[in-house]
Amino acid sequence: MSTKPNTMHFRVRYSETDQLGTFYNSRALEWFECGRTELLRELGLPYTEMESRGAMLPLVEAHVEFLGRARYDDLLEQTTTATMAGRARVRFDMAIRHAASGSPVASGYTIHAVLSPDGKPIRPPAWLVAMLTENDPA
Repeated sequence: MSTKPNTMHFRVRYSETDQLGTFYNSRALEWFECGRTELLRELGLPYTEMESRGAMLPLVEAHVEFLGRARYDDLLEQTTTATMAGRARVRFDMAIRHAASGSPVASGYTIHAVLSPDGKPIRPPAWLVAMLTENDPA
């Protein structure tokens, strides 16, 4: 069970390209972060508010599949969903594609532990679980 997808659009900036004229590989993880941030904001809980309520979500695992090229100024579309992954982890799934053609650029996921502000693992607060499960489209 995952949240309703959040879709955002962005353009590849010149600084994000490499000598081959396509996006540099580490940019996918930065774009994934933007997708997570926008999804949480759309769900009504910006990351800063989640932190102020005592829940931190540090990254513990990341996976990226590079599926196609994206060049400077290409308009891309990223779709992000989230779900609880076990008792104290949250998983975000992302797919990036060209907005006009739909051809894939990258996909993957990140997994985040749920920690207290002092860095200790905690059970996900009820409000976090509710936020992720109440927005499930199923």
